[in-house]
Amino acid sequence: MRKFVFLVVASVLSFIGATDAEAQKKYEVYSVGFYNLENLFDTIHDAGKNDYEYLPDGTNKWGTMRYVNKQKNMATVLNEMSTDMLPMGLAAVGVSEVENYRVLDDLVKHPILSARGWDIVHIEGPDRRGVDCALLYNPKLFKPVTSKLVPYTTEDNDTTYKTRGFLTVSGDMAGERVHIIVNHWPSRYASSPARERAGVLVKAVKDSLMAAQPDSKVIIMGDMNDDPDDKSMKTCLGAKREQNQIKKSTDLYNPWWNILRKNGLGTLKYKGKWNLFDQIVVSGNLVGKDRSTLKYYKPEIFSRSYMLQTEGKYKGSPKRTHAGGVWLNGYSDHLPVIIYLIKEQK
Repeated sequence: MRKFVFLVVASVLSFIGATDAEAQKKYEVYSVGFYNLENLFDTIHDAGKNDYEYLPDGTNKWGTMRYVNKQKNMATVLNEMSTDMLPMGLAAVGVSEVENYRVLDDLVKHPILSARGWDIVHIEGPDRRGVDCALLYNPKLFKPVTSKLVPYTTEDNDTTYKTRGFLTVSGDMAGERVHIIVNHWPSRYASSPARERAGVLVKAVKDSLMAAQPDSKVIIMGDMNDDPDDKSMKTCLGAKREQNQIKKSTDLYNPWWNILRKNGLGTLKYKGKWNLFDQIVVSGNLVGKDRSTLKYYKPEIFSRSYMLQTEGKYKGSPKRTHAGGVWLNGYSDHLPVIIYLIKEQK
């Protein structure tokens, strides 16, 4: 199928500062996203998993009706992400808080989403609750070649500490090798050093990938359970705030820092205040104005009115599945994020 070609129009020309000559060029634009699906569990107990609250007789009364509605809600959001700009939708989207392959298979086959023809990369992980990360992708726009789950390890190699690893998928997008690392870092119930350790480990994964393939590009995405200016992100991972701070291809740029601190926008609310835990960070060789190769273009926090609370104490917050023990038939306690990538069409 022919790739979606984006004709640069006036508003986009203004954004990228294009000259008249550049206005005559055609560009391919790709969108890559991340969405924390907030406990996408099925209704069946998986041996060895602490999934009891998401069973028909569990505290959340998680029966068929609620599961079907959750799948419909997740499919609705994923189907609409990036379509304001790209009718083809997402090339790839990382997801977190999914119980197993089965719930993902139900999701991509849902009538709302099935026409996208998405496929799945999922590797079962060691998390005590049984939630994993995964990558959903459109095989016409992103073609995985290899995948692995890099384990989270503590500094003292404590084998009793079980949490989510780092799903690393290497493939081809726009004729270039792109590595996508999907994350769900230790929660805020853990101390900051647990997430700092995650930052160190993911940086090592990035460095290893780029040492082996220097021309490859890296996209690090996930629910980091920290904001862009927390130590885990700014120091341990080393993601920089401004594009002009990028000096080499292996540096990392974090476009969400200014979105949170300058614009006051985020992806989840706690006590009425926005946090921006859901981030997509790119390697330095994705930054710049030379669009003869794939380049970062712009970010987006994806939101629709139906995804937000419309009344009460939490008005304006993401409408979650449950709150205070009450089923809300909501979406997620997180909003999804998107980055757009652009490349000149030859």
